[in-house]
Amino acid sequence: MYNLLKGKKGIIFGALNDQSIAWKVAERAVEEGAQIVLTNTAVAIRMGTLDELAEKTKAAAVIPADATSVADLENLFEEAQKALGGKIDFVLHSCAMSVNMRKKRTYDDLDYSYLDKTLDISAISFHKMIQVAKKMDAISEGGSIVALTYVASHRTFFGYNDMADAKALLESITRSFGYIYGREKAVRINCVSQSPTMTTAGGGIKGFDGMLDFADRMSPLGNASADDCADYCITLFSDLTKKVTMQTLFHDGGFSNMGMSLRGMEQYSKSFVAENTDENGHIIYG
Repeated sequence: MYNLLKGKKGIIFGALNDQSIAWKVAERAVEEGAQIVLTNTAVAIRMGTLDELAEKTKAAAVIPADATSVADLENLFEEAQKALGGKIDFVLHSCAMSVNMRKKRTYDDLDYSYLDKTLDISAISFHKMIQVAKKMDAISEGGSIVALTYVASHRTFFGYNDMADAKALLESITRSFGYIYGREKAVRINCVSQSPTMTTAGGGIKGFDGMLDFADRMSPLGNASADDCADYCITLFSDLTKKVTMQTLFHDGGFSNMGMSLRGMEQYSKSFVAENTDENGHIIYG
């Protein structure tokens, strides 16, 4: 451990169980010397194992909050400051959900009421969270706010559906609010664009196993794990990245800059040959 967050206070949104990236970030933050408050919806707290994480990390408090509710967020930041004994130095936003995906609605047949929920939970909640914190002056000068995103924000991925729109909005909020909060309070706001990661939320994406394998074959360094992502987030919370803001930072083993890798081409070629030859290896044209 490097004591990168010694004396710092933070809020972690979105930990559900030990598969969650937010869970790993909470553990690493405490290992690096931080005090934390954990938060999620009341339903998620009941369904998940957040109390276990709170005990493990000696969290100052577990405060239920719906990230889409301004009133809940106001209460969260007020109570978190009481529990931690001062202003907040860092925040992780790890909130995302698509009802359209859960209901298997395709992108050309979206339910727009579901889309509203997707955008509110996965992106607009980020704006609400930052706006509430700013109005309450709850973030320390030079503090750091990080959200989790995915490369589907600006590339098309089969099955990622309306979550791609939500991630694009999330990254736009990062830039727009990053300018304002940076100018006024030197607060940094960044997105980490993570490799596909086997979490409870990730597992609900159509064809996720294939997406996971494809990304790993395409990436020169392979997929970044949840633990790897936690390490990266810690650096963004620390004082080592004081001049990094308004960025979408790719933490994906190099996937975002790849066209085609050898491993990817080899796998593609295998499936191509298998589909287009007979048992004797003769090409089937018809």
